[in-house]
Amino acid sequence: MGIRFVLASRNAGKIAEMRAILKRFIIDIIGLDAFPGAPEPEETGATFEENATIKAVSALAHTGLPAIADDSGLAVDALGGRPGVYSARFAGPDADGEKNNRLLLDTLQDISPEERTARFVCVVALAVPDRPVRLYRGETEGVILSAPRGSGGFGYDPLFLSRDLGLSFGEADATEKNRVSHRARALERLCAALAAEGGGGSPTV
Repeated sequence: MGIRFVLASRNAGKIAEMRAILKRFIIDIIGLDAFPGAPEPEETGATFEENATIKAVSALAHTGLPAIADDSGLAVDALGGRPGVYSARFAGPDADGEKNNRLLLDTLQDISPEERTARFVCVVALAVPDRPVRLYRGETEGVILSAPRGSGGFGYDPLFLSRDLGLSFGEADATEKNRVSHRARALERLCAALAAEGGGGSPTV
């Protein structure tokens, strides 16, 4: 039987994506939606690392289970790294993917294709009882398109043209995206660290 972690998220798309990435490492995750009373801590950090830590520590404290949390976002070079940690609420506190994408396109409308370079960043925090929080970072490079392509993924995926794939994350299927995504790279680093602690066998906390 694999290791079980609680994932500090109720985002169905993120839960499904992380479950698909982690299953090959014999790691099972339970979304925070399985714990109706679990709080949603305010993400007051100025960095992905700080916000991921806040969420992982909160999930561990409420459930008592080893907790994984990620904080991720889109960093656009022409915008000085914005929206960054504010990616999910780029268009305001009530923003959704469509509003965020529309604002991003409007903000970049006068920026040439060569200057629309960007990267997705993900930091995964692992919180287990009686140990310091551990952090793992992954990034993937691309450019921002002038119009959405594809209907897959979530968030900014239809606007992000992956350098690795030559496709937008909205066009890529789940297997393709999970091979090169920022989230996959961060989780692979986490799993490699856990496996190393276990002597090269199954991951261990």
